[in-house]
Amino acid sequence: MTASPDLGTAFGTAQPASPDLLRSVFRQHAAGVAVITAQGENPVGFTATSLNSVAAEPPLISFGVGTSSSSWPVIARAEHIGVHILGEHQQELAATFARSGADRFAPPTQWRTGPEGVPVLDGVLAWLVCRTVGRVQAGDHRIVIAEVVVGDPAGAGRPLLYHQGRFNALRD
Repeated sequence: MTASPDLGTAFGTAQPASPDLLRSVFRQHAAGVAVITAQGENPVGFTATSLNSVAAEPPLISFGVGTSSSSWPVIARAEHIGVHILGEHQQELAATFARSGADRFAPPTQWRTGPEGVPVLDGVLAWLVCRTVGRVQAGDHRIVIAEVVVGDPAGAGRPLLYHQGRFNALRD
């Protein structure tokens, strides 16, 4: 059996696990930008880069949400949620939904009440309305799993990305 290598010498700048390490590593990961919405007493929403396709049959998606988020109390009870894929022209919209304390649904945000009463944002590349089927505890977050009910993939443009702590456009 071989001895475990010394992380300090064998792997250069390897660091032990920490929240800062995780954030630093994921700054290197380019992610698509989505906005998740739900209807409570008032509409809520937040910018997410944790959106994933889970299964095609049945069509399931997932995303993470912090339990300290102002949107979490509504998302925790919501039967339906909206998922919006943002285009590169929507950096300001992404920033608005990422900003703590912002009135995210005030002008200039354009939206309407969609299927199942879910807020649907205008001008996005694609949107879905999904029925929540599960919420899984994951540290200080919850992973929400939802089944697609209806959607529209027909928006025009290119996707907005998040990389190195900034919103970016896709380059050829």
